[in-house]
Amino acid sequence: MKQESLFSNQPQNTPLASRVRPKDLDQFVGQQHLLGTGKILREIIKNDQVSSMIFWGPPGVGKTTLAEIIARKTQSSFLSFSAVDSSISKIKKIMKQAELDREIGQRTMVFVDEIHRFNKAQQDAFLPYVERGSIILIGATTENPSFEINSALLSRCKVFVLKALKQDDIVTLLENALRNPEGFGKQTIKIGQDEIQAIANFADGDARTALNTLEMAILNGDKTADATTVNMADLSQLIAKKFVLYDKTGEEHYNIISALHKSMRNSDTDAAIYWLSRMLEGGEDPLYIARRLVRFASEDIGLADTNALNVAINVFQACQFIGMPECDVHLVEAVTYLSLAPKSNAIYKARLAAAKDVKQTANDPVPLQIRNAPTKLMKDLGYGKGYELAHYAKDKLTTMTTMPPSVAGHEYYLPTSEGNERRFKDRLAQIKAWHEQNG
Repeated sequence: MKQESLFSNQPQNTPLASRVRPKDLDQFVGQQHLLGTGKILREIIKNDQVSSMIFWGPPGVGKTTLAEIIARKTQSSFLSFSAVDSSISKIKKIMKQAELDREIGQRTMVFVDEIHRFNKAQQDAFLPYVERGSIILIGATTENPSFEINSALLSRCKVFVLKALKQDDIVTLLENALRNPEGFGKQTIKIGQDEIQAIANFADGDARTALNTLEMAILNGDKTADATTVNMADLSQLIAKKFVLYDKTGEEHYNIISALHKSMRNSDTDAAIYWLSRMLEGGEDPLYIARRLVRFASEDIGLADTNALNVAINVFQACQFIGMPECDVHLVEAVTYLSLAPKSNAIYKARLAAAKDVKQTANDPVPLQIRNAPTKLMKDLGYGKGYELAHYAKDKLTTMTTMPPSVAGHEYYLPTSEGNERRFKDRLAQIKAWHEQNG
């Protein structure tokens, strides 16, 4: 099978990002933790010892570029697949050919861009051939492979995590594009360092965004017979609104809600407001955030501040009532209140401890004395017999047993001394002391 290149010579109207794409590792910018001198991925590619792998990272950090470099370096046949036009029958047909090629000593390397878009059946179609070594699979994804790639396939691939490019890396890529003959090297472009830095900041670690922005700025720059000038005034129209990396159903969703919870738990108000704003700017449903705040109010504050749950519920209702964008301030109010409130997870721990007992101990019947007896038969069977109504007792306490035998004496709620919970701790101590004297 003839080796297939991902990209042939690019015409001038091809996007800048494709025209100036690095062709070897020496031209590649960023990912030094993987591609620096002596690093594992560099050595694997350099020595043509590539095995099945997954490149996981945000958009525009070099996943497809690395696949291209491997394609040029490897002695294998190189194929690429798209989730859009890759039916199961097509995948199996090509995989069978790869199997035949393997028998005569020819390796086949398969590149699957955005592999997370392949459904389970499509991914399963690759599995037996990866397992037998008929193909070397290289997948690229912006989504967490743990969630998006079949576990059987994932276990047979090495995952390499690519990071968002640093601003200095982006500047280097932009300057290279201005010098590269395939980019704007054959033209006279007048653009200052401030403008380049502004584009790099706007790109937020995404090389493709940076190069696309540079290309658009130059195409719309001030042109004379000799040069094209890009000034900050014109550029500002292209970078007025920064794209927020946030996927409401992907890993960033879970990462950022986790960051919000842990910032509030750590009483870091500013961090909590920041993560909340990241979610809102990314288009998150405000009611989802409000529901999480309601949970937080009981899980992490509980009785240390008995008003915390009221605030969370009120803000949830406010979000229902007026929606975005107006309810953003209500969410900030709740996040600020919950961050500054005293913290106690005693209620949460009580629930976990009781749930553990329910699962691990016998399901004892409810003691007769605290059963309801709405019928004569139930009364005859002893339901409710011996019940003591605490309201009639002098101290509003009785010695009546209300716990089943298998968990008698188990304690679940262990209050702290934080905030209002000290009152509950003192009250619980009074109740225990009374039982010790009257038990």
